[in-house]
Amino acid sequence: MFAVENGLQGDPRLQAISDAIRVIPHFPKTGIMFQDITTLLLDPVAFKHVVDIFVERYKHMNISLVAGVEARGFIFGPPIALAIGKVISEEYELEYGNDRLEMSVEAVKSHERALVIDDLVATGGTLSASINLLERAGAEVVECACVVGLPKFKGHCKLKGKPLYVLVEPSQLEEGLTF
Repeated sequence: MFAVENGLQGDPRLQAISDAIRVIPHFPKTGIMFQDITTLLLDPVAFKHVVDIFVERYKHMNISLVAGVEARGFIFGPPIALAIGKVISEEYELEYGNDRLEMSVEAVKSHERALVIDDLVATGGTLSASINLLERAGAEVVECACVVGLPKFKGHCKLKGKPLYVLVEPSQLEEGLTF
């Protein structure tokens, strides 16, 4: 589900978030339109909007664990977790064509209610792998959340049976693949 479909239609915070994301054509390889959130992280107002919108959504869902995925998703996990609950960390290595998630089993208690958060969902592979890891460790994944999501996820709002909540769509899709 995209935020605009969940009561945030016309919310100026979403436009500020979208405007703060830089698009880098053909990075890291030809045909990819990289959605660089570095510029969003450097914009304190836009970054606060991201955190505030996610906190508004999750603060009453009894989340006991926030799992920020890989380097960029991990940036959003701690401030949201500080506002609504506990923090765990995960290491994620991405080399185009090879993905691997690592997590200590002791990091998750059985039956914890987990939120998986990342910066962008393109294929859903990273989020699906995260769900698998957390569930194998005994957590109940409540929902996945991303700052940016490809439009193809509008009609397919679930990953491995879990809801997906996305703030904004990427810019400049017509020029190539977006990640």
